[in-house]
Amino acid sequence: MFDAQCDLAALVYTEDHDPDEILREFAAGLNASGHRAVGIVQLGRHYPDASLSATLVPTGEQLRLFQDRNAYSSGCRLDVRQLTGVGERIAKTIDEGADILIVNRFGRQEREGKGLAHLIAHALGADIPVVIAVPSHYFGDWITFAGGMTVKLHCDRESLDAWWHLVSARHVNLRQPDHLTVCEIFK
Repeated sequence: MFDAQCDLAALVYTEDHDPDEILREFAAGLNASGHRAVGIVQLGRHYPDASLSATLVPTGEQLRLFQDRNAYSSGCRLDVRQLTGVGERIAKTIDEGADILIVNRFGRQEREGKGLAHLIAHALGADIPVVIAVPSHYFGDWITFAGGMTVKLHCDRESLDAWWHLVSARHVNLRQPDHLTVCEIFK
């Protein structure tokens, strides 16, 4: 069920972990080293209303994914239209070329097949690896969503980097031709 070289990875976290910081540093490191990481990462615990604010990767644009409500409102504040628009922008960025897709959360919308769920299929269909932060209490739902075809990562940078090293090395080998063309020989 779990394959360390699977292109779909779940960074599984508990309340004690900060997957946002890990994913943000991971994306920045990849983009700084010449890879093209795309996607969305929540701003994290240290920002006001961070649970519904995010950063677009690779641009760094900060996004508000929540609806302004009055003090008497209750329920989810997620702005689904805003999230859908962000998903469309990320899909376009994937189509322009990406080495990895980073998705901020496997939340209620994704569990229902909505939200950013379509981006995962879009990226995997284009042979682009995907990493997503998954709360430990939703991991069973994640396994169902992924059809068991996922790798479970500890919520730390070492696990994420080790997975990326295996997956990216395999993708580089898949992209390299098994022989050189005449033009390549004379370069």
